[in-house]
Amino acid sequence: MTRHARNCTAGAVYTYNEKKRDAAESGYGTNAQRLGKDSVKSFDCCSLTLQPCRNPVITKQGYLFDKEAILQYIVTKKNEYSRKLKEFERLRRVEEEEITQEANCKQQARMERFVNSEKPTTTPAHKSSPVEQPVLPAPSTSAAAIAASENGSISNMANGNQKKLPAFWLPSECPNAGAAKAKKPDATIYCPVSSQPLKVKDLIDVKFTPIKDGDTKKSLIAKEVRYMCPITHDALSNAVPCAVLRPTGDVVTLECVDKLIRKDMVHPLTDRKLKEKDIIPLQRGGTGFATTNDKLSAKEQRPMLQV
Repeated sequence: MTRHARNCTAGAVYTYNEKKRDAAESGYGTNAQRLGKDSVKSFDCCSLTLQPCRNPVITKQGYLFDKEAILQYIVTKKNEYSRKLKEFERLRRVEEEEITQEANCKQQARMERFVNSEKPTTTPAHKSSPVEQPVLPAPSTSAAAIAASENGSISNMANGNQKKLPAFWLPSECPNAGAAKAKKPDATIYCPVSSQPLKVKDLIDVKFTPIKDGDTKKSLIAKEVRYMCPITHDALSNAVPCAVLRPTGDVVTLECVDKLIRKDMVHPLTDRKLKEKDIIPLQRGGTGFATTNDKLSAKEQRPMLQV
């Protein structure tokens, strides 16, 4: 009977632990690891800076931002729109000039055809008999022949071609280079997380209630558990679903919303009537690596050996 251990090599079966160990040592196969707490954004951190919010605001979709960061994002997008709008106006003027120039060329060509058609076609009566001229060979019209006849050289660097890039694969040498079409930019600013239209007036100020633990030595940022529900005094974290009450901006737990607030739809702190749209679920966690409770594993793709 063989030993029951991970490092046992006397068995006839290639065990899972042996396969995993050999894969790690060989450098082949896919490495998978579950993301830890440090890889998931905290519920009270800004979705842009990934740092704890100093002046938190929330969108209608429930995404939390620092007010300074989201306003800077909006200003940047507005400046980008202004730049694109100026470029659009410039391209439109260029297109109008090209259309006007093409129309003028067509008008000039029609006038020339009309003038040529009005010229007399009769020949003078005293025209002498034609004199036989020696037949000359037809001149060559190829570019190489023209270059050779003018400069005595068939080099492709003649006639100023040395300043032209011969690399046909460059974007500037494509047939449609410089033919950018004027496309009016979209003036709408979209949320960087939800990709929904975003306006400054739709941002709602959020008010977190600091937890009362009596510890005055640590700063609020240094504490692992910083905030609590102002109604039930439950500690708030990524594991606790939360919601924001629009009229006051208080952050409460969804359990409090379901058990207390939804019964009468009255704000427990101000006795103000609430509507369903006044309860905004707070989107928890999530970074570029993982969303909340979804795809919490990181994978590293490596070469695989096919048997």
